Amino acid sequence: MFISNAYAQSAGDALGLGGNLTSFLPLILMFVAMYFLMIRPQQKRAKEQKAMMDALAKGDEVVTAGGLLGKVAKVTDAYVTLEVSSGTEIVVQKQSVTVLLPKGTLKAL
Repeated sequence: MFISNAYAQSAGDALGLGGNLTSFLPLILMFVAMYFLMIRPQQKRAKEQKAMMDALAKGDEVVTAGGLLGKVAKVTDAYVTLEVSSGTEIVVQKQSVTVLLPKGTLKAL
């Protein structure tokens, strides 16, 4: 009474190959948009972070991922020694350095 009858679609009414392509078009467009909005900027940020870590040198002022501010006292392959106060040095992993500050930012050290 309230439900209409459902009939099978005949073979002549099928959309064929063109219909399959148009059904995947929104999925393809979403992937392209996701690439340009999410994946590509993340790769760019990772490349900039790696270049910054490779360019670390003694005397640079940095901020770590934990929020510590300090001057670079020594740089090795995997670790950086930071001077966080007069005579107080800590060793952190190189990957934990997130920001390279402009010279003269930390005048109290």
